[in-house]
Amino acid sequence: MDFEALLKELKSALTQLFGEKWSDLKGESKKDIEQFLNDSKDKLKRWTELLVNGDIDLDDYEWLIKSQKDLMLMQALHSAGVHKISLGHFKNKVVNTIIDVVKAVVL
Repeated sequence: MDFEALLKELKSALTQLFGEKWSDLKGESKKDIEQFLNDSKDKLKRWTELLVNGDIDLDDYEWLIKSQKDLMLMQALHSAGVHKISLGHFKNKVVNTIIDVVKAVVL
């Protein structure tokens, strides 16, 4: 498994997701996405390897990814005055996007 390729794919998918919802903040969002992926990189790598090796199943992987939601600061959205409920919904979409990308790339 090429984890760096997976990270690149995740960054692309998350940037696109962000741009679909808040196109006017797409540039600022790249920093938030990169920060989240950097903060979660070691855990994402370890958990993805466990998934690929069959040590955990997809449900366990999804639960682990959801545990990282609090690391998603989304400073650009917060600074722009986006409501906390909208941020929460967006974070759920981020988690779902990560799961979808991992399923497509490594499973």
